[in-house]
Amino acid sequence: MVNTLEGKEDAAPDEPPKGPAAGDSAYSTPLTAGVWPGVLPGLPFSPPPAGLHPNRDDRIKLWLDEQIWGHRLWDSQSPWLIFLEFLNVAEACERQGKLLTDEAPYPLIYRPRRRMFLRNILFYSDDIDRVAEEHGDSRRAWDEWLMRIQDTAIGIPRPDFNYLRSRFYSYTDFAEVVHLLRATAVERQSNKRWTSRFVFPFGAHALYIDLNATPSGLSREYINFGRSGELLYLMLARSSSRDQLAPYIREIVSGHEKWDRLVAALQPEDDDDDQERSGNSCYLPYLRHQIFDGLAEDWLRLFHLELPGFDAYPHLVTLGALHLLRYHLSVASTWTGGNGKPYLVCEIIAPKKTLVREVSLRTYGQNDSLSVRAVEQFIERIRSSAEWIQAVSSGEFAQCQEVLSEAISWDDSKNSSDPDAVLANLKIEALKGHQRHAAQVHRTYGREIGLVSRRGTNRFRYAPTDQLIKTLLFATVTHRMEFGEFLHKLFEKYQLVIGAREAEQVLPADEFDSSAFQDNARRLEQRLVSLGLLRRLSDACAYVENPYRKAEA
Repeated sequence: MVNTLEGKEDAAPDEPPKGPAAGDSAYSTPLTAGVWPGVLPGLPFSPPPAGLHPNRDDRIKLWLDEQIWGHRLWDSQSPWLIFLEFLNVAEACERQGKLLTDEAPYPLIYRPRRRMFLRNILFYSDDIDRVAEEHGDSRRAWDEWLMRIQDTAIGIPRPDFNYLRSRFYSYTDFAEVVHLLRATAVERQSNKRWTSRFVFPFGAHALYIDLNATPSGLSREYINFGRSGELLYLMLARSSSRDQLAPYIREIVSGHEKWDRLVAALQPEDDDDDQERSGNSCYLPYLRHQIFDGLAEDWLRLFHLELPGFDAYPHLVTLGALHLLRYHLSVASTWTGGNGKPYLVCEIIAPKKTLVREVSLRTYGQNDSLSVRAVEQFIERIRSSAEWIQAVSSGEFAQCQEVLSEAISWDDSKNSSDPDAVLANLKIEALKGHQRHAAQVHRTYGREIGLVSRRGTNRFRYAPTDQLIKTLLFATVTHRMEFGEFLHKLFEKYQLVIGAREAEQVLPADEFDSSAFQDNARRLEQRLVSLGLLRRLSDACAYVENPYRKAEA
């Protein structure tokens, strides 16, 4: 097994899945070498190498989606929760002195914080305000509340909260700080249990993982933190810009911000008891990918803007989810014989139905089906593999079952002993599991970041919001840029098709209407003007401007 990223740099990349158009385009994104040499991830039709292996740890009985995209892309995790999970990984790795390193492609081992004192205070103790109202005397208020919290606190072996007295001038000040921090909770409108509520990520002391409290104790949860944030971390750790990015991430997860110091005042000094034990790890199949580099470059451009305070965070959140969505589509496209860069025709919303809307609806539907086709292609690769053909020829069904067990950890021997029937059952089960989560990533992430909409229709299409457009502009425009060049940059970087020049490159003649796409681009230009991000100097000269780059330009 290869233990270092550098050890794979000179290795020849494995062949991508074959298809009618695989690798024949200048824009092709092949699947590069994977975590283990000589084995294209997703095609382990011979026994996996001895030693560490993700499915030996996670024991997923149908280990198929995970081999195509990794373990795991989780549709139930919102972009903000993905970002929080990423920060937890980064903070833990920074404590270990290995931030954004990828010395062992598998597993990713880290020990995040639990911060049960903070969580009991902010989200479990519901009588802080009542005690402040009932007692004008600070000493009596402290006595009553400390007695109650000591009896009711959950998940703390020795619940001693007396340290709080010396950190606040009065109990009223303490209650006001708690009220203030509760108001910063991420996605506080959702009705989550108290152990799954998260304060804004002001710094290291505000970061902790998702837990579930039961009578038998605390257990780690993978619903709100479903490992997509871990995948995001590994994507950045395997990007070509990881060394330039590391100082900025280190600053985020440090305890230097004054707001983070305020959160720290609610907690005792850190100790090892507060850390969650390291458990099974996520798995990212590919050591390199253009999406990894694009994500890191976009984040670097955001950091270089030096936005005030925490203003960069919403943009980082959006770009993180956008690149996970693009990774999902790119890998699926390659598996189905495409070039790894499916285009997204975006309608800049018009008051009535347009040709661009029709094309956007169609391309959304095509892209949304890519992941299902990738799963089907995986199963067809099993059918055409030398191991499966040999097992079928032997007439020994046990050999067929052995191939499936090694390839995807699946056993259907109780239902059928006919190889064709077994693969048919496999397809049904694989697609059923895929539709529940991985297939939903494209739509769910797209809607969350403002890329996908069904406004004005009953079907989904690509229709970017003003906020998404602003984020893409911040990550793209480093100097004053001509509007047409900006549209082309969006096409090159994200495969977004808005104007006529880009539409002509990717659409068949019967779907391309130059005037319709010119009108589409004109609507985007008007929106940029209203946002203060575009200036028209003459009828033929319009420039897009990044307001945070004006002085530099």
